[in-house]
Amino acid sequence: MESVIEIKNLKKKYDNKFELGEININIPGGTIVGLIGENGAGKTTLIKSILNVIKIDSGEIKIFGKDYKNEEIKESIGVVLDNTFFPEILTAKDINSCMKGIYKNWDTKLYFSYLKEFDLPTNKTLKSMSKGMRKKLEIATSLSHKPKLLILDEPTSGLDPVVRSEVLDIFLKFIEDEEHSILLSTHITSDLEHIADEIIFIDNGKKVLQKTRDEIIDNYAILKCDIDYFNKIDKDDILRYRKTKYMYEILVDDKEKMNKKYSECVIDKITLEDLMLLIIKGEKVC
Repeated sequence: MESVIEIKNLKKKYDNKFELGEININIPGGTIVGLIGENGAGKTTLIKSILNVIKIDSGEIKIFGKDYKNEEIKESIGVVLDNTFFPEILTAKDINSCMKGIYKNWDTKLYFSYLKEFDLPTNKTLKSMSKGMRKKLEIATSLSHKPKLLILDEPTSGLDPVVRSEVLDIFLKFIEDEEHSILLSTHITSDLEHIADEIIFIDNGKKVLQKTRDEIIDNYAILKCDIDYFNKIDKDDILRYRKTKYMYEILVDDKEKMNKKYSECVIDKITLEDLMLLIIKGEKVC
């Protein structure tokens, strides 16, 4: 499938010496790609670079095969950022009036149907809304001009589990025709375990992993053993390890092979949160 976002050799450096890159990423169309990493890893910088909100130092970004600065592509992108970008004096009704003048494909009927689905008031100012209500309003707005690509930074932050589930269902429905795509950055990694097709993991400004969700869940695992057995483990099998009070936790990437090779050990399934923790906090074998 053709890439909806292509990034080559992207670099962005700040005065505080944080540097993103070089980043090389291809995001296939018709998929949900999850972007994970701890705070300050570079996820928001990457998203703002793609959206041309910040100026990159070098590299190439293409969206739908066109340069990311091309005005034509903006109509086809829906955006939810971590912090609301609407003035707090506006109401949901006001936002409809504004958006009609910005997007050619703005669908008022669709917008108000989302407001009803999310149980959002039309005449209440953003200032008087909860964080969760604002987030739902941003999601409704991002979907209502019928974009082909959604770029979302913490879209389910502040939402209760029931509403989060409803929003994730909307995202799944959005891409089911395989003509729409989503890039979704979130700290709620369990959401990505339910809906993501691919995972991109960024740490300290670098891409450390890009694999399908199934590759990660099916192949990666945590091998647990005591200190004596740890010294028997083939060092080539250890991606990262962490010593706890009672045992060693070892990140491995071939669950089936490790089960056969180290049958005396406990080998647990991995979550995306486990993967992040072990890669960021774990140690490499010297």
